[in-house]
Amino acid sequence: MAKYSRLQVLNQMNESGMVPLFYNDDIDSSKAILKACYEGGARLMEFTNRGDFALEVFSAIIKYSKKELPGMIIGIGSVTDAAAASQYMLHGANFVVTPVFRKDIAIVCNRRKVLWIPGCGTLTEIAKAEEMGCELVKLFPGNTYGADFIKAIKAPQPWTSIMPTGGVTIEEENLRSWFEGGASCVGIGSKLISKEILDNKNYEKLKDRVSNTLELIKKIRS
Repeated sequence: MAKYSRLQVLNQMNESGMVPLFYNDDIDSSKAILKACYEGGARLMEFTNRGDFALEVFSAIIKYSKKELPGMIIGIGSVTDAAAASQYMLHGANFVVTPVFRKDIAIVCNRRKVLWIPGCGTLTEIAKAEEMGCELVKLFPGNTYGADFIKAIKAPQPWTSIMPTGGVTIEEENLRSWFEGGASCVGIGSKLISKEILDNKNYEKLKDRVSNTLELIKKIRS
């Protein structure tokens, strides 16, 4: 079961402004990535459901975080059906991120009061998701739509909270465009947890990169 309520998760996302995300098929490497992000100041992590036995890795890092990383909130991404969402929630997922809006996933997450974040690409999709109780939508792929899309959505629906994912980088100009456009937070994957860092196991560099990005977001939003 989820350790954190959906309001606690949502508040942390709004406070930090960033959700790092990654997938790795090795448990020890995944723990090291998680620890580096935690030491860099991150209190959120999205592990993506993108490979065989991903559930086993996810279960291991959830147990690790509960024991070693107090306050770390871990969720699951790239979930495409209700069965997978249920499995991950049984293993402690604190939030569920999906590439598309699916009513069946909304139902199982709402039943357990777990925050779910659907990928939406139109105002109609966003409205339907919000009618199902969605508090935050994922704009995916973000680089296809851009920050102006968020600004346009916020005009008729200022209550809508949006997290762009895909196309978000750690450069100030890019981050500033998203937040000035009205993003509540951003999801960052390979531009933060890069292949170069993973290949070289340069976790100290990852720690510094996370810390610097969080500080940059804080500066932009202030």
